[in-house]
Amino acid sequence: MFTGIVTDLGEIIELEQRGDLRARIKTSYDLSTVDMGASIASDGVCLTVVAKGDDWYDVEISGETVSKTNLGDWAVGRKVNLERALKVGDELGGHIVSGHVDGVAQLIEMHEEGDSTRMVFEAPEELAKFIAPKGSVTLNGTSLTVNEVAGCTFGINVIPHTKEVTIWGQAKVGDRINLEIDTLARYVARLRDFA
Repeated sequence: MFTGIVTDLGEIIELEQRGDLRARIKTSYDLSTVDMGASIASDGVCLTVVAKGDDWYDVEISGETVSKTNLGDWAVGRKVNLERALKVGDELGGHIVSGHVDGVAQLIEMHEEGDSTRMVFEAPEELAKFIAPKGSVTLNGTSLTVNEVAGCTFGINVIPHTKEVTIWGQAKVGDRINLEIDTLARYVARLRDFA
């Protein structure tokens, strides 16, 4: 489990297509505190550490994960949002995030609004019903508050701090974004179907 509060900005330093895709991610985490087999959310996708060095770790990414996320777009030099798994006693600053991406949204509009950047996304139709105004959504591993929803589109604001410490400072229209809907919204919708 994660919170959607990004704690490091990693960088893809190697990619290799084997039976699965293998990625090496450079990080500022103290890897002596990261166990083999630990989960680290990388752009919102829960991935398992399979090897590590002083300032990098490797993950293996299945074909299923590549098909459901934007990880197939990864290239050497790309920056990625990182978050280590939640530990008992950690502050829950965002919302409960599983690291199981539901689909890929597209950034379709962005402009400055005060000191923030206003971003509008288009969600897959089957996921749009789970996104609600003032609800939470996870985009590339970042817990964000939804401002408004209109059909399959929704808007958020990204403050300057978030742009500085995450990949959101490099975002551009057309980007494909990993989308995880709020777990509570998923269960409420499921219960409603049986009411």
